Amino acid sequence: MAHDGTATQHDRTDSAVGTYAVLGPGGVGGLLAALLAQAGHRVICLAREETASSLRTSGIRVRSGAFGDFTASVEADTELREPVDACLIAVKHTALDASLARVPAAVLGDALLVPFLNGVEHPVALRARYGPDGVAPAAIRVESTRTAPGEIVHGSPFAEIDLTGDPVPRARLEALAAVLTEAGPVTRVRDDETATLWAKMAFVAPLALLTTRYRAPVGEIRAHHRDELTALVEETIAVSRACGGPGDAAQAVARYESFPPDTKSSMLRDAEAGRPLELDAIGGALLRAASRHDIPVPVASRLVGELGEG
Repeated sequence: MAHDGTATQHDRTDSAVGTYAVLGPGGVGGLLAALLAQAGHRVICLAREETASSLRTSGIRVRSGAFGDFTASVEADTELREPVDACLIAVKHTALDASLARVPAAVLGDALLVPFLNGVEHPVALRARYGPDGVAPAAIRVESTRTAPGEIVHGSPFAEIDLTGDPVPRARLEALAAVLTEAGPVTRVRDDETATLWAKMAFVAPLALLTTRYRAPVGEIRAHHRDELTALVEETIAVSRACGGPGDAAQAVARYESFPPDTKSSMLRDAEAGRPLELDAIGGALLRAASRHDIPVPVASRLVGELGEG
């Protein structure tokens, strides 16, 4: 799908025009907001006033080999003030608590709340705040970076979403998946929320902890810290299996082997930029799950401790 110019709403044949809020229009949120707007939906980005003002004035400009280069017009505000069909949460876990003030539960109502967050513990907290039936966690596979407010560079040739949510009616998940797929990212509904979240966790945790601890991309980790990588993957997979998630250590290591050597985790990029790390949401959650199931994770424990000291 390639596009040029400014997105405008057009006639739709597959699904009705909807209204979607995006909390955190950064690399992932900005890309999703732009694609939804480009597909003809009404999009309200929720952000700080400075960012909101920029988005209202200039829209979101996307550069993407997969979706083309285009500018999408969006609305923007500092807080959700009206009902929407769904609210996509694309902030970092470190900013989640403060950012949720922009989404009052009374205004959100029965809209779907879709968190694109690392870790496995956030659905419980979100359901306590917004109710159990409307939280639909999602995992996205994409490389997308915000280079400036409203400037998004989508670097990967793919954008794929797994959408889940055990208490959410299947029809609601399927409807949102259809909207997202039509906008661009191939979206699949997964039946098992725990397995979906742990599949991502088992992939993200080793990459995040090792690349950030050694301030090195994956190529250097493979070359100089292979034993640690293998051991950490085995620990993480053991915890995943105990929690009801997938468990194939050899397959996980093979995925890392396929990455370009200069690949960096988002946690490493945060460390290099001096931003807060999602250490507790990833490493802390891994250690807590290991403790609940009495699984020894010495490599993970050491790395989390060393990163916490730094």
